[in-house]
Amino acid sequence: MAGAAEEEKLYKIGEVCKLAELQPYVLRYWETEFPQLAPGKSGGGQRLYTRGEVDIILRIKELLYQEGFTIAGAKKKLETEMTEPEPSQPSATSRPDLAQVKKELRAILQMLAD
Repeated sequence: MAGAAEEEKLYKIGEVCKLAELQPYVLRYWETEFPQLAPGKSGGGQRLYTRGEVDIILRIKELLYQEGFTIAGAKKKLETEMTEPEPSQPSATSRPDLAQVKKELRAILQMLAD
């Protein structure tokens, strides 16, 4: 039951900062902006994050830093993603993404061959 133990593991703010490559003040700010982030606290007041919250933090970082969303835009996008059911099969809209990945992989192979 290693999977269950992994799900129950709690991460301290320092561990999450290392995983996400963020400063603690950024996480504390995001907690005020994203209601999905509500870490529990230890008896000593240390923030304790679940694996699900760590995943949300990584997604927020991706939305803000890589996809260029504003805080408000990332908040809406995250809410939408968390309420939509996971698609059982890839949709037609994901096909261009796959084509782009193939194109990038071919370019990498070409660079390695040169």
